[in-house]
Amino acid sequence: MKKNFKFIARNAAKKQISELKKISHVFNHSFLKAIDVIYKCKGHIICSGVGKSRIIADRTSKLFSSVGIPSFSISAQDFSHGDSGAINTKKDILLVFSYSGDSVELTDLINFSSRYHVPLIGVASKKNSLLLKSSDIKILLPKVKEIDPTGLVPTSSFALTILAMDCLCICLMEKNKFSAAKFRKFHSGGQIGKQLITCKEIMHIGKSLPLVSKTKTIKETINVMNKGSLGLAVIIGPGKKVLGFCSDGDIRKSKFSKDELITKIYSKRPYYVSENTLVSKAITLMNKKKITSLLCSSEEDYKKNKVNFKLKGIVHMHSAIKVQ
Repeated sequence: MKKNFKFIARNAAKKQISELKKISHVFNHSFLKAIDVIYKCKGHIICSGVGKSRIIADRTSKLFSSVGIPSFSISAQDFSHGDSGAINTKKDILLVFSYSGDSVELTDLINFSSRYHVPLIGVASKKNSLLLKSSDIKILLPKVKEIDPTGLVPTSSFALTILAMDCLCICLMEKNKFSAAKFRKFHSGGQIGKQLITCKEIMHIGKSLPLVSKTKTIKETINVMNKGSLGLAVIIGPGKKVLGFCSDGDIRKSKFSKDELITKIYSKRPYYVSENTLVSKAITLMNKKKITSLLCSSEEDYKKNKVNFKLKGIVHMHSAIKVQ
């Protein structure tokens, strides 16, 4: 008889989702204490485990490091063969995983923690296990049913532990006021890095900005435009505050004499964004408004939605597309 693997997969997913709902039992006083202790840590969060728990330790360590929480993982089996030398007993914290909590390989690590007073956060499902009895902070995982046919393969238990650490990490990110700008600091390469580039990093600034005062004529404004490569001019007033914006297209369509003041044809409400706006968002706005340039203000002026703001720079569509 041919097996219906779609049904088997859906049923397995349904079972695991049901088991993962037990995660709410983890969010107790010990969980909150772990957040506080990790947040105050002056050294590294050193993650360790055995078998599948070692994979969880590696993954948790990489997750922490990716959001600015110094961390690395070590092998519990190799701990007593030199790896313990990586621990700063005055600053570091141990975060140890074992679903059963009774893995014999953890003995040396636990003894080291006790001997040198290194804070130990244990993550396990057995309250009276070796790991949790020896831990300063005990994160007790709920018992879950594995979803494989034998009920023995670490499936739901693995996913539940990963979820618990994801939640712990997110709480720490909130406590650290983690932002997209900080995230890019640790992910400067690849597609993620590109997605987090801000207008401030690519905008035209300083002497390259085509600025004219409101007393200039259309002819004088054209001369300023021709010296640059943006095809526009920004009309400024006292304190270099933006009064308006004029493109080469505005001038071509104008019926005024070139000796008339630029104020006859300029736009008084140009589109602008904060210099901290992501380039990807700036491109979306330019496409939506069918324009090729955006003015950039400070974050403060942008939040206040100022009509006359101080110009920080100009982002051109060509520059934006190059970095995406």
